[in-house]
Amino acid sequence: MKWMTVIITAGAIVMGTTACKNNEQKEVVESPVSGIRKSSWGQADGQPVDLYTLTNSKGTIVKITNYGGIITSFVTRDKNDSASSIVIGFDSIAQYLQSPPYFGAIIGRYGNRIGGGKFSIGDQSYTLARNNGENHLHGGVKGFDKVIWTAGPVVDSIAALSLSYLSKDGEEGYPGNLQVTVKYTLTDNDELKIEYDATTDKPTPVNLTNHSYFNLTGDVQSTILDHQLQIDANGYTPVDSGLIPTGEIRAVAGTPFDFTSSHTIGSRIDSVEGGYDHNWVLNSKGASMQKVATLNDPVSGRYVEVFTTEPGLQFYSGNFLDGKFINHTGTAVKLRTALCLETQHFPDSPNKKDFPSTILEPGQKYHSETIYKVGRNRETGKQGNSE
Repeated sequence: MKWMTVIITAGAIVMGTTACKNNEQKEVVESPVSGIRKSSWGQADGQPVDLYTLTNSKGTIVKITNYGGIITSFVTRDKNDSASSIVIGFDSIAQYLQSPPYFGAIIGRYGNRIGGGKFSIGDQSYTLARNNGENHLHGGVKGFDKVIWTAGPVVDSIAALSLSYLSKDGEEGYPGNLQVTVKYTLTDNDELKIEYDATTDKPTPVNLTNHSYFNLTGDVQSTILDHQLQIDANGYTPVDSGLIPTGEIRAVAGTPFDFTSSHTIGSRIDSVEGGYDHNWVLNSKGASMQKVATLNDPVSGRYVEVFTTEPGLQFYSGNFLDGKFINHTGTAVKLRTALCLETQHFPDSPNKKDFPSTILEPGQKYHSETIYKVGRNRETGKQGNSE
């Protein structure tokens, strides 16, 4: 299917917004037609920025911009058929240029932290940009979240978008020219599938992820403390004061980190200094695509199931959100009004020999997949697999 054909096919999508009570905006979808629509969205770094709207046959909508590969909106219906976005996002590129904390973006070359901004491969040492105290975070000062990606057609797909970027040798201190492709696909089963591929001409660390912030109520006036979370992980990686893993893998049993059965996030968060911002060691070990977590909101009836090929999951409870940024409904994004479930390899793996390796060699192909499957329960309190 040609790219222009995709655009024309999706042109039948009709969207609007209406103001609701309590100043909350709800997105209204009429006569959904599966496809993808492209629109101009301004400029960044002197280059054009576009917004791509993916819609499936159920009327679920995902909006993605080629600036940072950012998911700006993920509109789903709750148990009462009210539609709103379950991720934090903005209506204009101008707000993203103010450098919010990675809302919805592709993260790379290395998702999460590298201690001291340094690592070695063999006898060669490398120094990275330090943008988180003494540490390197999410790819550096200008990581993949702040660059313009090249969008292209996705053959034989409908609601899908492919983005590519060449990260040049030395960018943010990383070795090697890294060619990256990220493909987003919205299925008719309400799955947002993200596929990451990369190749390099020099050995280099690679750890790609997406940094969407979820609030399943669709309204960030509500916190995520009443959300229920289950993570299929018997271990996690403790961290030091700079949130760098100590190298230990500790059992979650008997600790506030035990989400092997579903727990309300707020029930034990005060027992964790600063809140949750830790890597869970998934029981699947990244061997194949498996369901690794379920997030449920009993009030709206919405849930998200997370599937991945990665060995780790970073659960971040929005501890540093401070109300500085205003989302598309005009509401301040405050402390613990959104959370992240970032599929990944472990933080600081280049400096932890016992962690799964993140070094990509020339001739190898990096490939990772993650699915966020959304659904809703008509009965409050239930979790997963209803619709």
